[in-house]
Amino acid sequence: MQKRRAFLIHWKKEELGPKIRLLRAAGYSVATEHEDGARAGRNIKANLPDVIVIYLSRLPSHGRETAEYLAGAKATRQVPIVFVGGEPQKVAEVKARVPTGIFSTEARLESVLKKFIP
Repeated sequence: MQKRRAFLIHWKKEELGPKIRLLRAAGYSVATEHEDGARAGRNIKANLPDVIVIYLSRLPSHGRETAEYLAGAKATRQVPIVFVGGEPQKVAEVKARVPTGIFSTEARLESVLKKFIP
């Protein structure tokens, strides 16, 4: 059985380890980006994942902009985007700009992935 693939975007490299482990524990192979939203978009288009996970705890505007692009691009709009964490005001902004997003806390991420991602 082939593992499902996740693309993880989080804007602080030093914090990626536990987030990668969480996705792997949920049964995903994981590719990441921590510096450049445009590079994330290119990598996602080149190898479409089953889900895109974007943490809003760091640079939420960067995550929102990257997600807006991905949600609007023909090649990637069908890939579910799960947003994790973030301050309530920032999360509200993302919800308004990316209404197709799925929102979760880190503690609930595994169950959200099982519920929403085939």
